[in-house]
Amino acid sequence: MVDELLVGRVREVVGARVPVVERRMFGGVAFLVGGHMAVGVSGRQGALMVRVPPDDTQRLLAEPGARPFEMRGKALVGWLLVEPGVVADDDELHHWVDVGLAHAGSLPAKDA
Repeated sequence: MVDELLVGRVREVVGARVPVVERRMFGGVAFLVGGHMAVGVSGRQGALMVRVPPDDTQRLLAEPGARPFEMRGKALVGWLLVEPGVVADDDELHHWVDVGLAHAGSLPAKDA
């Protein structure tokens, strides 16, 4: 089940910064910028999914509560999960949303 409180908090942070499209996908809620997923709230993991620059993945994994995002048992470079206890703090939530928005916003926009 998706943490709707966290979805609402992310919605407030994201909406105040850039135009965003919100979609229910992969059992959670994703926030897209220019057609690229920036952040999402995972329904199964209960964590914040964050798109990060691939070259920064290892560095960002050293931050508290960050762990690899895995699909079919394989860690995906450029994606992290941040534990719910970490993003319960507003400053941490803003930090991680900013990371995701900055990276997604740096990518060429996808055609609709």
